[in-house]
Amino acid sequence: MYIDNQYNIYQIAYHYVKTYQYDVLFVSDQEDEIWLEKKEGKKSTVIRFLGRGFDWKNYLKKDIAVVFQKVKAMKRLLRGKVIQIYNVYISEHEPVDDWEMLKKPMQLNEKHPISMNVYYLSDEQFVEEKIRLEKDTDITINTADSQEPIDKESQLHNYKKYLKKNVLDQKEQTQAVFSFGKPLFTYLILAICIGMFVLVELNGGSSSMQPLIDFGAKYNPAIIEQGEWWRIISSMFLHIGFLHLLMNMLAVYYLGTLVERIYGSFRFLCIYFLAGIGGGIASFAFSPSIAAGASGALFGLFGALLFFGLHNRKIFFQTMGTNVLVLIGINIVFGLFVPQIDNGAHLGGLVAGFIASGIVHLPKRKETFKQMIAIVLYCIIAYGLIQFGYYNNMNNQVYHVMQIEELLKQEKYEAIISQANQALESEGNLEAAILFHRSYAYIELNQDQKAIEDLERSIEIDHSFPEAYYNLAILYKNNGKVEKAKSAIESAYQLNPDNDDFIRLYEQLTGKSAN
Repeated sequence: MYIDNQYNIYQIAYHYVKTYQYDVLFVSDQEDEIWLEKKEGKKSTVIRFLGRGFDWKNYLKKDIAVVFQKVKAMKRLLRGKVIQIYNVYISEHEPVDDWEMLKKPMQLNEKHPISMNVYYLSDEQFVEEKIRLEKDTDITINTADSQEPIDKESQLHNYKKYLKKNVLDQKEQTQAVFSFGKPLFTYLILAICIGMFVLVELNGGSSSMQPLIDFGAKYNPAIIEQGEWWRIISSMFLHIGFLHLLMNMLAVYYLGTLVERIYGSFRFLCIYFLAGIGGGIASFAFSPSIAAGASGALFGLFGALLFFGLHNRKIFFQTMGTNVLVLIGINIVFGLFVPQIDNGAHLGGLVAGFIASGIVHLPKRKETFKQMIAIVLYCIIAYGLIQFGYYNNMNNQVYHVMQIEELLKQEKYEAIISQANQALESEGNLEAAILFHRSYAYIELNQDQKAIEDLERSIEIDHSFPEAYYNLAILYKNNGKVEKAKSAIESAYQLNPDNDDFIRLYEQLTGKSAN
């Protein structure tokens, strides 16, 4: 009879896989245990077959509890939010005590509940239980005996071979997906980034703005005024400080090798650069600050994984899907609450990486029309961001202050005044700093009264601006307003009592000795 039970188990499982496209999760010859799964909509149907019975109801209940726990543990492999288990036992005899209550539907109360129905196909109730299983799964199981004599052992061997091949094929398919390419360009990118970091460190330090600008950081004034758009690419290989480099290089190593294995080296390189360019353009559009780093390209690799998941949902969620989505969510939220993070570059890179993946598409897949749409979409978004970037920078005080600082180095004082006038009409909260810069230009042009007016407005806006008080004290002194000069230098000294210039002027004007 044992061979009959084995034959029934494998025949029924074969029928579900061959005819109704169930996937085999697990096969065990020793235990005569088979697990099948199929996802339809948001529901995952799991069928578990076991080719042995239990003498007592309590043993059966324990096994049912074990099945619940196993399914709970394998949720990562099951793609549906709703999980329905059909737990099928095939044995000669039923438990000797009353077990019929276990036929009632059961449910494990979780965030996404797991339900189970139990079937016991014994010799006495094989037909009745099989009909109940067919009804619940909405599948007709063809186990009718053929008119011809059957070599059950030979047929059983064929069933086992087919089911095991199904498992093996799934593994090989997954391995093939993650081994299409070899991570060559990932290591090259790592080497270039590390080499550039060392070079910048040897020429002023990566935490200083001027060396970063000199080596190609994203610097909006240079992009707009000198047309240095190459900075969008060069900034991808620069990093601000060792920690920034370390975190990004770890991410490049893990994400880069994964994406390059999935897409192949050429596609990976296209995705990396298109994502980095997209992130850089988004940073240019939304952030006037100096920026450097591979973050845009890195988020583009996340976008590439999302594109992969869209076309390979089963493998994606069985291997990395949840982790990828959680990491993206954490980084986006973190970027929203930490001002120093360039969220424009992150989100721009993410979107650009997804679209770039649509341009090159996955290996061995060609959808020319969709790929052309992706190219057009990328170009439209990039052009739109560039146009918006021009407008946004011209109406942002941060951008104008950066321009003024450049003009100060060149001693172009008339241009500083013109730039400051534009800045004061733009959005921002840097009015005190802009007035201070304009006052300096007026001083150099010997227009003391205008300089005094700007400095007085500056300290009205920002009462804790010692440099403004100091310059104002000098101007008051030079224009014979001694009392005002004393008051101004006292304020400057109180705000910064360690400044040598403040101390000297304070002692000169007040006749007091600095503490």
